[in-house]
Amino acid sequence: MAARSADISAAMLAERFEIEDFLRHEVQLLDDRRFEEWRELFAEDGRYWVPLRPDATDPDAESALFNDDRAIMQTRLERLGHPRIHSQTPPHRTCHVIGNIAIQERNPERGECTVRSTMIMADYRVRVQRVFAGHVTHRLRRSDSGYKIVLKRVDLINCDDVFELMAAPL
Repeated sequence: MAARSADISAAMLAERFEIEDFLRHEVQLLDDRRFEEWRELFAEDGRYWVPLRPDATDPDAESALFNDDRAIMQTRLERLGHPRIHSQTPPHRTCHVIGNIAIQERNPERGECTVRSTMIMADYRVRVQRVFAGHVTHRLRRSDSGYKIVLKRVDLINCDDVFELMAAPL
């Protein structure tokens, strides 16, 4: 029985390391402004949601800072990459820090898991630095090429505040 427990623990530890690497890779893509590669981390049915209320439950019925499926992400990223976009001249620079990564739930039948973490992002552009902090929930689905994001929900601690332009994903 002890060998079986050790195998399960080793598998869970390996899964945790893989998920942590995935999340670190995701924020590195954002910081490097490799937005197309970031978008490719999302499943075909993936969604990126940043609600405007801390207790929001339905992304289709509530206002949000971001509520993007892959098609909307593509449009947003094309605008960010346009050579004459005023909001990105010069471009924003960001630095993400993630931590407190915990697997909350597993659904082996669907190959999915839900992961919660904390995030701090510093954003700088033209003498203005802003800091965003919050809790991030990822629902990840295993695919042949690794994990894909089914849902990325960012609950900013000040989500119900007034925001200036937010061009870069959190």
